[in-house]
Amino acid sequence: MGRLFMSEVVKSGRRHGVMRLVDATGYRLPLAGVVSILHRISGMLMFFLLPFILCLLDKSLASEYGFYAIRSLTSGWFVKLVILALVWAYLHHFCAGVRHLFMDLHYGLDKHTARKSAASVLAVSLTLAALIGLKLFGVF
Repeated sequence: MGRLFMSEVVKSGRRHGVMRLVDATGYRLPLAGVVSILHRISGMLMFFLLPFILCLLDKSLASEYGFYAIRSLTSGWFVKLVILALVWAYLHHFCAGVRHLFMDLHYGLDKHTARKSAASVLAVSLTLAALIGLKLFGVF
């Protein structure tokens, strides 16, 4: 099978080198790529939920009744899982942001160090989120 050049694609009307979203699922990203994508997802999650969180904060600070209403709302296990997801999003976004700041200063740009720092971001954010989750669900 020979190489297909752009002029041949234009002449034949066929496109062989086009990548679709379905094709992207077959690739395995390096750990640094996974951390980068999770950094973007956690940032979007926090950004889009910020108005909701601020509304809840305002309601809880407005009166004693509002505080107890929010307290009863957040006592269910599903809401606690959502809170834990937001806590993880914040922790991951913070840790990955610190990693990116060091990389902006040209530290840790080689492949080995970048892989270690990406693993560190995941380990720190997941460990802290697990500890906060244990506290949130009343284990200690």
